[in-house]
Amino acid sequence: MPTMSDVARAAGVSASTVSYVLSGKRSISEQTRRQVQDAIDRLGYSPHAGARSLASNRSNVLGLMAPLRADVNVSVVMQFVAAVVSAAREFNQDVLLLTQEDAGGIERVTSQSMVDGLIMMDIEAADPRIPRLAKLRKPAVLIGVPDNAQGLSCVDFDFAAASRIAVQHLAGLGHRHIAFIGSPPASLARHATYADRAAAGFEQACRSLDISFSLHACGATSADLSGVLDKLFGDQAAGPAVTGLVVHNEWLVPMLREAMGGLGLRIPEDVSVVAVAPADVATASLHPWTAVSIPATDIGRAAVEMVMHRLNADKPVEMRLIVPALDVRKTTAAPPVR
Repeated sequence: MPTMSDVARAAGVSASTVSYVLSGKRSISEQTRRQVQDAIDRLGYSPHAGARSLASNRSNVLGLMAPLRADVNVSVVMQFVAAVVSAAREFNQDVLLLTQEDAGGIERVTSQSMVDGLIMMDIEAADPRIPRLAKLRKPAVLIGVPDNAQGLSCVDFDFAAASRIAVQHLAGLGHRHIAFIGSPPASLARHATYADRAAAGFEQACRSLDISFSLHACGATSADLSGVLDKLFGDQAAGPAVTGLVVHNEWLVPMLREAMGGLGLRIPEDVSVVAVAPADVATASLHPWTAVSIPATDIGRAAVEMVMHRLNADKPVEMRLIVPALDVRKTTAAPPVR
């Protein structure tokens, strides 16, 4: 059977270079990496994975911290998890999923060298996990942007810009009275960064365009939604002042049309709606929503790439915000004439 020395001779490099390519322990140029990989493929060389892991002190496992809190939509969280797992496979990495909220999980998996790097989701403005993560000698990336990242790299969707785009679209159609239906109260109380930034972007956009606005936290049930809609549209005699809605709450989108219909309101004839939600949520109904889609796949892939780049080379700290885009469908139109 071919040996590492055979691969080195075929690739025209040293045996140590082959070892570094296999282990990722040092940064190797892309051209050299291709030479080694071509030699491996030609010779059919297959190193023993366990021996390689021991030699490089690598587990070939990434840790993904995705707390399953009561105020988060698990189906949306799993989109991010699937994106991370899929991207990790391209780097020949497995993923260890940590779903507990406590920061102790960080020490549990790193003290035993169970993972080579960490990705942490559901970031809060003053997240208690970040100081522990920042002290580790392992690459880590946050999916979210806290007030103080303490030297950690971050990647996320630009939720503030998403809300601004939604408001600008409604304003361009002529709407002057717009409401924001946002995350559950628990998400806002703990200052989940996606919830805070989406609400802040909405308010900033409305103020800059001199638009009348209101913001409403909303739970995940139909009763929660009905309570918010009653506040907004309860006085049917004078007609609802609000003619546009921006909804950043994945739970509510599937039930919104029926709830509005129960109040005698049509979408978009009476009220226009823009959803800030994953694409599958926005397009699941018979009449898809005008939406700013949250790209879970892009975010998860970027997080894995950032961890792997820091695992294999000395990369500087960075922050990536994925730019939002609006898909205009049939749930927005000019406001009704009063």
